[in-house]
Amino acid sequence: MGDYQRLNVHRERGCCPPMDLMRSEEMQLARIIIPVESGHHTLSYLGDLGLVQFKDVLSLILWALFDLQVDGLSKNQVVPSSLSNALTALLLSLMQIKVLSSEHMQTSFITLISLILSKCIFLTTLQIKRCGEMSRKLRFMKDQMAKAGIVYSEMPTQIHIDFDELEIKLGEIESELIEVNSNNEKLQRAYNELVEYMLVLKKAGEFFHSAQSSATAQQRENESHQSADGSLDSPLLLEQEMLTEPSKQLKLGFVSGLVPKEKAMSFERILFRATRGNMYLSQAAVDEPVIDPISGEKVAKNVFVVFYSGERAKAKMLKICEAFGANRYPFTEDIGKQMQTIAEVSGKISELKTTIDLGLLHRYTILKNISYHFEQWNNMVRREKSIYHTLNMLSLDVTKKCLVAEGWCPVFATNQIQDALEKATCDSNSQVGSIFQVLHTKESPPTYFQTNKFTSAFQEIVDAYGKDEFLILLYLNGFDERNVVAKYQEANPGVYTVVTFPFLFAVMFGDWGHGLCLLLATLLLILREKKLSSQKLGDIMEMMFGGRYVILMMALFSIYTGLIYNEFFSVPFEMFGRSAYECRDPTCSDATTVGLIKVREAYSFGVDPQWHGSRSELPFLNSLKMKMSILLGVAQMNLGIFLSYFNATFFNNSLNMWYQFIPQLIFLNSLFGYLSVLIIVKWCTGSQADLYHVMIYMFLSPTDDLGENQLFPGQKIVQLVLLLLALISVPWMLFPKPLLLKKQHDERHQGQSYSMIHTTEESLEIEQDHDSHGHEEFEFSEVFVHQLIHTIEFVLGAVSNTASYLRLWALSLAHSELSSVFYEKVLLLAWGFNNIIILIVGIIVFICATIGVLLVMETLSAFLHALRLHWVEFQNKFYEGDGYKFSPFSFALIPEED
Repeated sequence: MGDYQRLNVHRERGCCPPMDLMRSEEMQLARIIIPVESGHHTLSYLGDLGLVQFKDVLSLILWALFDLQVDGLSKNQVVPSSLSNALTALLLSLMQIKVLSSEHMQTSFITLISLILSKCIFLTTLQIKRCGEMSRKLRFMKDQMAKAGIVYSEMPTQIHIDFDELEIKLGEIESELIEVNSNNEKLQRAYNELVEYMLVLKKAGEFFHSAQSSATAQQRENESHQSADGSLDSPLLLEQEMLTEPSKQLKLGFVSGLVPKEKAMSFERILFRATRGNMYLSQAAVDEPVIDPISGEKVAKNVFVVFYSGERAKAKMLKICEAFGANRYPFTEDIGKQMQTIAEVSGKISELKTTIDLGLLHRYTILKNISYHFEQWNNMVRREKSIYHTLNMLSLDVTKKCLVAEGWCPVFATNQIQDALEKATCDSNSQVGSIFQVLHTKESPPTYFQTNKFTSAFQEIVDAYGKDEFLILLYLNGFDERNVVAKYQEANPGVYTVVTFPFLFAVMFGDWGHGLCLLLATLLLILREKKLSSQKLGDIMEMMFGGRYVILMMALFSIYTGLIYNEFFSVPFEMFGRSAYECRDPTCSDATTVGLIKVREAYSFGVDPQWHGSRSELPFLNSLKMKMSILLGVAQMNLGIFLSYFNATFFNNSLNMWYQFIPQLIFLNSLFGYLSVLIIVKWCTGSQADLYHVMIYMFLSPTDDLGENQLFPGQKIVQLVLLLLALISVPWMLFPKPLLLKKQHDERHQGQSYSMIHTTEESLEIEQDHDSHGHEEFEFSEVFVHQLIHTIEFVLGAVSNTASYLRLWALSLAHSELSSVFYEKVLLLAWGFNNIIILIVGIIVFICATIGVLLVMETLSAFLHALRLHWVEFQNKFYEGDGYKFSPFSFALIPEED
């Protein structure tokens, strides 16, 4: 949807003719001969213009070589002269610039030419790789800015920089950023380690201090007991321990560090089992989560100190600590050394904090400077990359020192393209100007519609026709999805879709209260479209924003049809005067059409409000909406048939005019056009005739008298004539066209046994046109079967398509009934309880049901049904849709991400 808008930027300058959506722009195939020295400037200016779709000339040559190889080309066979001369010149020129050597001449012709093409592509592939590397650096800088929370902001005056200088600058900035990030990571890791070390020093110090205080108190208590109770009952082992030499006393070792809190229990359990209980573990929880030096994430941890005995137990503990991700830190029992270590660590933390802050400030300054120029640099790299991609599509003729490009462009853009070529020649200081030649070809041009932000969404609805059903066919034929847009210059349904699509939607969605809700939501999108267009939206929001003007039209038409139906959330209003009916008595005990009398003129606009709530409401609205659906369907199908006439006239196809348009028009209107007339006559006369009976017996018993079902004099004769015309139109569609096509084919190829002798330079071009258009054999059986299928499809489709328009009646009835149910069974029911809480709950349920069911689900349902009516019932009458979209080389269409 955005492609159409970006493609039409040049029209806003007022340099082009006004937009015409009825038929696509007139296109022309052009050949541009560009001097090598001005090739880059030329493509740059043409990319800014965005009005040339280049053809891949090198790929065409490669496919031609493939066809020659498939046909069994050998060294002794003759190569077409024009192809041979072009490739020979290309070969000699590549040898001159040392891309090929004489050794390559020993290979076969096909292998040699394939090598030539690969070398030509290699020349620009190096530049593409160079641009790709610069794109990678820019993406790296973009990620760094996103992590730092820096938003792009352009400077008022942009500094011009050369592409080579930009490459050097990006390399320097990337190296500097990598170095800064690396240093910052190292400093941050060291800082986090010191923070953890400080926690270990404090928590473990507290533990040792409390343990030492407890041991001193216990020793004093024991000494006091020993001096007081110096008798025979005192323990002899204590005296023996006191006399033991210090060297023979048992020495315990310990390990300290931090372990994740979630692993603390498992850590303690494994230590106990590994040492068989010969250990002592003390843990203390850290108040705040700390940043782990290894992972860089905040983790809740516990400080631990585990005591052990023996080197073997120590080895086990170290392995367990490593397995549990526990960071170990050294600790001394000496209080003096502890205080000294705490002071040193605290000083280092302060120094590292200052250094890290300075590094982050320096990094922020670099990224902020990048943000001022990022868009400029990114656009510059993307432009260069797209230019070299396009250069890969051009043919190189080094002997003449020029590039040969072929491509499609609109006729109105001829002067603009020539101006761009002259500007490129002047700016590149080339002594030879570029040559713009218009080529005559039988190849089908691309389809290009000039749209704006209002019509682009409607055009997208038309262009989406048939994409799903043609996907397999396109895949098998080697095409892409471009081949399902309108054929070149055929009548564009998008012109009529602007009105008919929202109107048919509104017929099914008619409620001016719901229409106002849609209108308010759409106006919010439209009023904020500048802000929203620059933001990245979700898939659903992006789709709604792109179709905001479609929803706007749907809302306006829904308000209009809602006023006709006289429904505001299913509630009728006397907005256009008083009702034409009143009750027979003041009590209004029988509020039906039988109990009402007409006291004044008919209600001025829409459905009379007295019909709502009466027992005759449903039969009356059913009859009204069903007949209205048939009238609208027949009118739109006739419009499609008349558009097929405009196509036949425009393309000078008299066969389609006489043997498709006329019999189709006669058949459709002999049956359903006549039914539409009967509906209007019945409305105008107030007749009680049964139209079902009239249409059924028009076929079963056309000669019987109509009796009370006769609507006008001579109706029987008219029906016989219409039935006869409908029967005649079927063979009229089936037989003449295949026979006349066979006759035209025989006359066209009758005098082709002899032909003019052409020069060798023109032979290849004529052979290609002849092969693509002149050697197709005419299979009468295939043409006849195709016409038979087309005839059967139209005859049966005339019935099924008319019946398909009854969905307008069905969806409108469903929407009205759902709205009525929500109003009566939710809102009014809650109101009747005379309880404020129940009333609030009822209002909330009513609002949720209205938004969820009527404004979301019903909107989507009506949208899809309106879409089907346009794609199947309307467009199949005239729309071929076998063209391909105009995809010009334009910098505005370069995707955001490669």
